[in-house]
Amino acid sequence: MGFVKMLIGLPLLIIILIFSFVNNDLATFNLWPFYFEVTVSLSVAIVFFILLGFILGLFWMWLSYAPVRKALRQQKKQNKKLSKEQQKLAEKVSGLQSDLDTMKAAEAALPKPSFGQRLKKLFSRASKESESSDAN
Repeated sequence: MGFVKMLIGLPLLIIILIFSFVNNDLATFNLWPFYFEVTVSLSVAIVFFILLGFILGLFWMWLSYAPVRKALRQQKKQNKKLSKEQQKLAEKVSGLQSDLDTMKAAEAALPKPSFGQRLKKLFSRASKESESSDAN
């Protein structure tokens, strides 16, 4: 992007400077409300007014982007807040993961019931459920 700006701006600057220094006559400017006259070279006046226009354009552009800069500051503030929240949640998840790992290790340390014990437990639940449903 900087190359494109230079490609357009440099020839334009050269043309303006050539135009201003070719017109080397004197010009008189009346500053109306003060009745003050200034006589300067036309080339100086052209360069001055072009620079004044450039500076005013930069100022206008800076003012027009004020809402964008404000939104950017708010987004940065929100990003910091969300980053802190994410950090807290990541710590919480790692704590829960370590709890899960300890629970898995404790479960693995328990003796496994045999197939017969599991069948016995299954049928004992089924008989208790059928007795409670008959009572109702």
